[in-house]
Amino acid sequence: MQKPSHVLVLNCGSSSLKFAIVDPRDGRALLSGIGESLGESTPRISWKCEGRKNQQPLEQRSGHTAVIHFLVEQILSQQPALKTDLTAIGHRVVHGGEKFSHSVLIDQAVINAINECSALAPLHNPAHLLGIEAAAKAFPELPQIAVFDTAFHQSMPRHAYIYALPYSLYRDHGLRRYGMHGTSHRFVTERAAEILNLPLNEINLISAHLGNGASITAVKNGQSVDTSMGLTPLEGLVMGTRSGDVDPGLLMHLGNHLAFPIQQINSLLNKESGLLGISELSNDCRELEEAAEKGHTGALLALEIFCYRLAKYIASYYVPLGDVDALVFTGGIGENSSVIRQKVIDYLGGLGYRLAVERNLQARFGEEGPISADHSPMTLVIPTNEEWVIARDAAALVPPDTPNHDALTRE
Repeated sequence: MQKPSHVLVLNCGSSSLKFAIVDPRDGRALLSGIGESLGESTPRISWKCEGRKNQQPLEQRSGHTAVIHFLVEQILSQQPALKTDLTAIGHRVVHGGEKFSHSVLIDQAVINAINECSALAPLHNPAHLLGIEAAAKAFPELPQIAVFDTAFHQSMPRHAYIYALPYSLYRDHGLRRYGMHGTSHRFVTERAAEILNLPLNEINLISAHLGNGASITAVKNGQSVDTSMGLTPLEGLVMGTRSGDVDPGLLMHLGNHLAFPIQQINSLLNKESGLLGISELSNDCRELEEAAEKGHTGALLALEIFCYRLAKYIASYYVPLGDVDALVFTGGIGENSSVIRQKVIDYLGGLGYRLAVERNLQARFGEEGPISADHSPMTLVIPTNEEWVIARDAAALVPPDTPNHDALTRE
């Protein structure tokens, strides 16, 4: 009997590193954890294994390498079978530009390309490179695979991704809409096709990934044809701390008339706006819902704007799609907030959308399935599982001569 084989999934942010050991056949996570506040005065690592939760501080200013070192020397040393069974390392990479339309085995050329895309994701791609370097040192015998957030959206037609700017800016500098959250949108597309018993290459969806970062994607015949995020993750929906769409003239007004320096404008749009900026209270949807129930004016307004803008995007995606097989809610807010889902659907009443109230209230904490009322357009809640997609792609790209390769295809 062949032994199991698993993939270590790494997701490096600018000051965090999420990790999980995942079975690529069923998506089960045998170990999961996160290193947080990296590079700061009080970094820490927390993890869950065999149902037990653990947390420990790291040395001051510890970075991504320290998290991987702790994972190997402290966590996996107590679970040696998990390390022995690893066959590959899968990395979430935010931006692959136009260079990557699918996941790839990492070599020096791929590393160079990820670095070249760093200007498009300055907070993320450099962190991914740190994770790749650290993982290569810790697991030199394992192949590493890059799974790009932007890859799923490379199927968008030119009229959907070209900005109405001088064409030379696209031709010479690659300035265009790329989109993000592609791994999540891809997962829910595949899962929705299974739930609705439709061929993947025939399904039309509107996929709303709602969390602190939020985006919406139009999926036609199983492929992304439009999405709300653009050159960067700032464009599109209202998010936790990001503004989403604003008048570009506003930026010039901030600089020319209010004397905001460019870095302050960048911080304002990315870290001080969205739900936090409107409510003047929090970027956490749960806190805002609780405050709104008590009549907090800022919380009420923030939630209303969030839902209104999302509903407008949903309605607009009937243009590229025509027929829509389902509207899908996913991400932390999309999966758990019955309040947000109800508000959004209320705005879409003119398109025939209605929710089954009890089904909507029950769709939380991993519950999957339809929440639409009878004879209403299909609306689904599907918990996303980006780690499973990364593990699957990594397993599929493992070279045949890699240890444990044969176990990946075991029934």
